[in-house]
Amino acid sequence: MSSLFIYYLIIINICGFLLSMVDILLRRKGKEIYLDVALIVLAVIGGSLGSLLAMLILDPKPQKQNMMVRIFTLCAFLIELLAVLLWNTLNLHAVNLNFIAFFAGHKILLIYLGIINLLTFALFGIDKYKAVKGTSRIRIVTLLGACFIGGSLGGLIGMYAFRHKTRINYFTIGIPLIIFVQLLVLILVMNLT
Repeated sequence: MSSLFIYYLIIINICGFLLSMVDILLRRKGKEIYLDVALIVLAVIGGSLGSLLAMLILDPKPQKQNMMVRIFTLCAFLIELLAVLLWNTLNLHAVNLNFIAFFAGHKILLIYLGIINLLTFALFGIDKYKAVKGTSRIRIVTLLGACFIGGSLGGLIGMYAFRHKTRINYFTIGIPLIIFVQLLVLILVMNLT
């Protein structure tokens, strides 16, 4: 990487940290000025690490109001990190995309993914049932966490099969982003082994 690009990343991540800090302080004071769009743009252009650090240090407890920015920023960071790893470690002309052969040799991983996706699908169904009955619900962090640890396909299918959380942007945008990140991780792992 060139030194100019490294300077760019340092500056854009400082901006991401500062803007996230301002957003957190405004939210704490109950101000209706939300900087979500600016934070998402900063995450896309490379400032995701700074934003994530500010969120983890200054506002470690996720809330509904900032969940979309958190998910998007985390996914942007992981996509950027995985893109750099893929670019630096792989011969892009010889990338292995034979998923069938990979899973044939890694049956434990396939079993894990099957179980976690079924579990996540069930969690969405249970939460929908609890929503209809008006009883205590499964936490959003639990649903998204189950998606993040490998159950994203089960979450996406459950979301639309049960018509649950389909109007909430951090699910409708967040889960496909998580699937994309997991696909990049899988491609990286397939090509490193």
